[in-house]
Amino acid sequence: MNIIVAGRRLAVTEALRRRVVEKVEKLARHFEAVHKVQAWLRVEPHPGRNQVAEITLWADGLVLRGEEASEDLYTSIDLAVEKLERQVGKFRSRVIDRRRALAGRRKVEEARETGEAAPQEPLPALDIRRRKRFELKPMTPEDAALQMELLGHTFFVFRNAETLAVNVVYRRNDGSYGLIEPDQ
Repeated sequence: MNIIVAGRRLAVTEALRRRVVEKVEKLARHFEAVHKVQAWLRVEPHPGRNQVAEITLWADGLVLRGEEASEDLYTSIDLAVEKLERQVGKFRSRVIDRRRALAGRRKVEEARETGEAAPQEPLPALDIRRRKRFELKPMTPEDAALQMELLGHTFFVFRNAETLAVNVVYRRNDGSYGLIEPDQ
């Protein structure tokens, strides 16, 4: 695992570096492979909550990012890692939900093939309200939306795993999702 700890407007001490490595190694147990971790520690010029820790983790095809500010840099590191842990928990629960939904879809398909009545359970779906046509890592729109939420962004550009075309998923003002696809 490649851990980079750098400072902006401050010198990174060995104690700060050890704290980041110690916290990130505990977080790494949730993944098969953590490829890279980048921690930026900085001091903002305004008084108060000016000690900022920004940690980005690349693991198992995911990018997780946590940023927190407090009056103490060690506290900021702890809070940023806690934020990453919450994101990991959110990711795990969504993966479990998706597996259950896929199992439900398989049951419906098997019931259709055998001619039985299909169970009437609502399947979770991505609520795409608007599509736009527009001209990079293959993934499904659901995976892209999950990645966007984990990063805390309002949009995410990705390569659609089915069409191999560049797509953009974005969060609308009403909380639903939108998907931008290229014209074929």
